[in-house]
Amino acid sequence: MKFASEFRDPKAARALLAAIARQAEALGATRAKPIHIMEICGGHTHSIFRYGLDKLVHEGIEFIHGPGCPVCVLPRARVDECIELAERPEVIFTTFGDAMRVPGSKQSLMQAKAAGADIRMVYSPLDALELARRHPDREVVFFGLGFETTTPSTALAIQQAAREGLTNFSVFCNHITVPEPIKALLDDPHMVLDGFIGPGHVSMVIGIRPYDFIARDYHKPIVVAGFEPTDLLQSILMILAQIEAGRAAVENQYARVVPEDGNKASLAAIADVYEKRPSFEWRGLGEIDASGLRIRPEYRAFDAEEKFGIGYAGVRRHVPEVEGTACGEVMTGRMKPPQCPQFGKGCTPEMPLGALMVSSEGACAAYWQYGGARGEPAGEAAE
Repeated sequence: MKFASEFRDPKAARALLAAIARQAEALGATRAKPIHIMEICGGHTHSIFRYGLDKLVHEGIEFIHGPGCPVCVLPRARVDECIELAERPEVIFTTFGDAMRVPGSKQSLMQAKAAGADIRMVYSPLDALELARRHPDREVVFFGLGFETTTPSTALAIQQAAREGLTNFSVFCNHITVPEPIKALLDDPHMVLDGFIGPGHVSMVIGIRPYDFIARDYHKPIVVAGFEPTDLLQSILMILAQIEAGRAAVENQYARVVPEDGNKASLAAIADVYEKRPSFEWRGLGEIDASGLRIRPEYRAFDAEEKFGIGYAGVRRHVPEVEGTACGEVMTGRMKPPQCPQFGKGCTPEMPLGALMVSSEGACAAYWQYGGARGEPAGEAAE
């Protein structure tokens, strides 16, 4: 199959749904005692709701939404630090659009921009590099944000800045890694997870080997999947087949895109520019060991934390969540978005209280855009 339409073929989808139903029945899965499958990636969450897969699959399959939205897992203190940087008169602060409306403890980057801070949306760190070339009298800071998917592009930008000697360019590094929070969830005795749908875009970079511990140490199946309806349905069927056979393995449904050993050029750039942080704070999960990246000493001139004495290079702050919200519980799959007391009331896309409602990969945004329009997921989750 070469074209996107073939991965949305109704006949193929119906065949996969029938096979999933047979497998679920054979495993004795019911609405009251479902098989819990966590889709790690926020992009998968949106695909599931966009195509109505949560309603089409057998009632004994329950999707658990994981911490795979990089904007959503960022703690409020880091947003505050972004704004603190942006409000410096010498700084041009650059960011992807997804982060503009994420609220900090007092305001968002968009509100700070409206108040006069020089904050500019860019499509890549190369755009920020160009600003640094055009404004040698200003400090241009790029908000380095995301999982392993976006980490290589930031690394390549830092390498280019070093070659050109653009010392007025720096990165506020908030790049994070996928395996460590999954381990934290698996170590939580209150989490009930039977299998995982692995992230497709992240795996394009890192391959599938970093997930070996999930099968080896925790005996849970994981299938790296694409984002089309038949991709996701096939991955669910592959997980159920593993469970029925009593085995746990890392499988690659997205082999047309994901190389098993990852992208060597991207991995080399990451290894050259970054090293693991001792720990990094995640919304809803707290500090997780070795779950974030920081810029190596060789590239310290391009590290905004070191340059401006902020973040982990300054005084660390913890900012609690907005009272009455359940961002952490939703982010870690302990609660569905409509179960949050603020969902659709105090927290809406127009007036968000948390990042999950504004990010294009946020679980609350998915429920609002797709589930909320149908009404059914919200009603069921609230019962």
